[in-house]
Amino acid sequence: MSGEPLTKVDSAVQGLGTSPPKETKHRRASSSAAGVMNINDLEAQGIELQIAKETQKTGWKINTSPSTIEEKDMLKKLLTTPPVKKIDLHFPLGLEVTARNLKGVTIKDALDAIHKQFKKRADDELDEPYLKGFEWDKEESWTKLIVHLSKDAGVAPGGGSKKKKKQAADE
Repeated sequence: MSGEPLTKVDSAVQGLGTSPPKETKHRRASSSAAGVMNINDLEAQGIELQIAKETQKTGWKINTSPSTIEEKDMLKKLLTTPPVKKIDLHFPLGLEVTARNLKGVTIKDALDAIHKQFKKRADDELDEPYLKGFEWDKEESWTKLIVHLSKDAGVAPGGGSKKKKKQAADE
């Protein structure tokens, strides 16, 4: 009699061991969009990333919601070409956040990930509260984007005074 329960247990364990992974694989394949790559596969194949130009001129303050950006259409754009499922965003002081989206990480996904880290910070706690843009440096890390911040928004509505000051400061 003790032999029978063991075979039932064995068959149950065997059944559990083989069927769920098949289901998960199937489910994952359908949930991620076609053409969306894993960042590690891109590195293995030597495919270089291009970052959406729109990220360079947001004037977005990192402790405010990304929905405060005037150009809402920009948020829907893919952060990188080719699109990736997830990407690490690395800050100069060592902080790292990960933006994820199985259909391809969008600019909004990246800003949401950054906002989550900084939403509880007061303005005076942030030395550089504005997103200047992202940089991809394959020499440093293929799988990360470097986040650049600045002291001012960089985009001056109706003028260019901030940009001129910034250029003078850079020289």
